[in-house]
Amino acid sequence: MPSNLKRLQQLVKKENLDCLLVTDVINIRYLTGYSGSSAKMLVFPTQTYFFTDFRYKDQVKKEVKGAKIEIGQRDPMMDFPKFKPLQKKNITIGFQSEHMTHAILEHLKELLPDAVLIPTKGLVGSLSIIKTQAEIKLIREAVKISDKAFDRILGYIQPGLRENEIAAELEYQMKMLGSERPAFDTIVASGPRSAMPHGVASDRKVQKGDFITMDFGAVYKGYHSDMTRTIVVGKATQKQKKIYNLVLKAQKAGCRYAKAGMTGKELDKKVRNIIEKAGYGKNFGHGLGHGLGTVVHDSPPVSPLSDVELRPNMVVTIEPGIYISGWGGVRIEDDVVLKKNSCVILNKAEKELIEL
Repeated sequence: MPSNLKRLQQLVKKENLDCLLVTDVINIRYLTGYSGSSAKMLVFPTQTYFFTDFRYKDQVKKEVKGAKIEIGQRDPMMDFPKFKPLQKKNITIGFQSEHMTHAILEHLKELLPDAVLIPTKGLVGSLSIIKTQAEIKLIREAVKISDKAFDRILGYIQPGLRENEIAAELEYQMKMLGSERPAFDTIVASGPRSAMPHGVASDRKVQKGDFITMDFGAVYKGYHSDMTRTIVVGKATQKQKKIYNLVLKAQKAGCRYAKAGMTGKELDKKVRNIIEKAGYGKNFGHGLGHGLGTVVHDSPPVSPLSDVELRPNMVVTIEPGIYISGWGGVRIEDDVVLKKNSCVILNKAEKELIEL
């Protein structure tokens, strides 16, 4: 998006860099709209150059906005030694230290021996942490896809199906509804496996009386959704109802409490207190949530260690859970947009206990 690129150009100037080498393809999509898998960018304070190869020459003409396109070798950095804007003696080039391996850095040093290479971290991320209205609209569309896929999967689930069959159907439904791909490896954890917070789908067959926790997300024009629902196959036991309703109480409280002006750990603590007072604090072993955007785990973290201040138009997840080894677990997750005194819940899918 050209406006994002202009803000980065201003930041490059502020950091006293001659240019910034952007190598992360997710960041490149955020900055330009390019959805391909191979590219590099050189961002100068007044001009940006976009490097890719023949395979993407038609695609970049349609997608890339705000940058001058350079079609060259398959490894775009091989074109750098002859690229005139880099010929300045002792040019200072920032690079994304969190996205560049040691081997690639050494390769860059060989190609540009006279350049001063400066590690940077989080320059693009600092721009994307607060979402524009256009970005929120895209996230909202991704959430709609996952909500609808959840509604559809309820009519599919039955005893005897394998977890990986349910995951495949969820991903198929999201694809049919407009998702580019799954936001992450779809989690479908049933019965005792639902005590695994990240129980990626297995070949276990669903049984009557099982909890099934499904954590999944869609990607729409590069932006992610991330939702979790737990259901019961058949009638819930009293213990299942008790645990489910406690998690639901905590999750709804998190959505009520969430607002700009507090830190991530303050929000986490308010919700965690509810579960701790009920005697299940040791069974809630992860943070309350995380940011969401062009990556599924974005800033800001919403966890016991997060001193990051929550600000208006950040998008975060609210996802408390209780996990009891050998028995099962419950997690409920929504995506929310933070506002000055409240938040907007993007998910519309049912959260009350569903018994199939």
